[in-house]
Amino acid sequence: MLGWFLDPLSRGDYPESMKVLVGNRLPQFTRQQSKLVKGAFDFIGINYYSTNYAYSLPPSNCLRNSYSTDAQANLTGIRNGVPIGPQAASPWLYVYPQGLHDMLLFLKEKYHNPTIYITENGFDEANNKRLPLNEALKDDARIDYHHMHLVALLSAIRDGANVKGYFVWSMLDNFEWESGYTVWFGLHYVDYNHGLKRYPKRSAGWFKNFLKDDLTDNLETSDK
Repeated sequence: MLGWFLDPLSRGDYPESMKVLVGNRLPQFTRQQSKLVKGAFDFIGINYYSTNYAYSLPPSNCLRNSYSTDAQANLTGIRNGVPIGPQAASPWLYVYPQGLHDMLLFLKEKYHNPTIYITENGFDEANNKRLPLNEALKDDARIDYHHMHLVALLSAIRDGANVKGYFVWSMLDNFEWESGYTVWFGLHYVDYNHGLKRYPKRSAGWFKNFLKDDLTDNLETSDK
């Protein structure tokens, strides 16, 4: 998935494995297009939430004319009945901070250590409408998620990854694609039944304190 986008940006062409799997359905860069796209970025933005296991899907068992099956791989968060990490509200989101660390080092090694911003990283909870407001604001699992991912990010930076920024998804509970309003990613609770009034969750307070002080010291102290 990364190679689909990053190979053209770093070397001006699609990965060889992608060419073999997709065949003549894959567009070809002209020499001029390759020259224009190669290196045509200021930074790479990465949205990271979770990590999957992948296993081979034989060609005979998949459609050959769909981008979703061209990789000939099935992705899953569970192996031998064991999840890769705790599951959030969304069925695809398993908590696995090590995946962020490993991906950043993969980018460092394969793509010549580009400047990277983590443009999204977040954890969702189910929208339980029966939950009292004071309980809805207690999102300790989200605090744990971001703390663990920031520790993994710090480790990757110390291992040489060129990461310049980190953005949380999201500041507010909002409309989440096909999940609509059934899940919440926000650091702030939004009361959609009473004029969109907003209330900071525990995670908002945690981030405020985290950002006020020395970030590295905060991570190292809280990780001991």
